[in-house]
Amino acid sequence: MDTISRESNETSYLPIAALILGLLGGIFAGVAFFKVRALEKSVTAQTALGARVQELEGQVRTAVATSEKATERITKVASDTNSAFGQVGEAIGAIRADITKVQESMTRPVAAASSGGGGNSTAAAPVAAAGEYIVKSGDTGSKIARNAGVTLSELLAANPGVNWNRLNVGQVVKIPGK
Repeated sequence: MDTISRESNETSYLPIAALILGLLGGIFAGVAFFKVRALEKSVTAQTALGARVQELEGQVRTAVATSEKATERITKVASDTNSAFGQVGEAIGAIRADITKVQESMTRPVAAASSGGGGNSTAAAPVAAAGEYIVKSGDTGSKIARNAGVTLSELLAANPGVNWNRLNVGQVVKIPGK
């Protein structure tokens, strides 16, 4: 009986240690569980953020491509505009040269008639009579009316047969009375 009584009187610490270790393991498992849950939420948030970043990268790439196309179009429009202005400038230069030739050709016959070809000419420069005006280079209907002190409508009424768009140097125009 000695053995039985000794075993029953001795306190065994082994079950208490196992219980304490089991409780500690449960606490650590619970803490680990909550940490894993927090990490899962963080990973989910990071994944959503990564997807949003990729979406924004796609939008930025699209915007850059659109911007490059717009820049190309603007450059082409600027080039075409410069080319058109160059062509207009050339055309204006040609028109100016033509106008100069026309003005020179209009003044030559009057100069030749007034020079008389050697001094024996019977042709003299036209002289305006009272109430008349002799057209000079650069004259227009409004300029003649202003110089004569009459309105343009009065001048037009006094000269119904005159083509005011094609006045000739030396042409006689009637000036209406005041």
